[in-house]
Amino acid sequence: MTFLVTDNCIKCKFTDCVAVCPVDCFHEGPNFLAINPDECIDCGVCVPECPADAIVADNDATVDIPFWRDINKKLSGQWPVITRKKDPLPDADQWNGTPNKIDLLEP
Repeated sequence: MTFLVTDNCIKCKFTDCVAVCPVDCFHEGPNFLAINPDECIDCGVCVPECPADAIVADNDATVDIPFWRDINKKLSGQWPVITRKKDPLPDADQWNGTPNKIDLLEP
């Protein structure tokens, strides 16, 4: 099992999760974070740290796991690793909780 970042991260990009990751499997894009599912060790420490509740286990029946696994795998292969907490995007609080943001993802 692994964990995946889902659409509530889009346009928020809180990085609290990055600071606790023991294997540095998060990758940073312009307005989203991705987890490399091949590097994630399934520890789950990132999940409670995410203010946007955007991280889910890959067996979560409430989201389209194949879709998000593909996105996380693809983007983590293109973006640099992020290992330190940064400020969220300027309007993160405004976007947090907004549904259906996939069209706003900047690859």
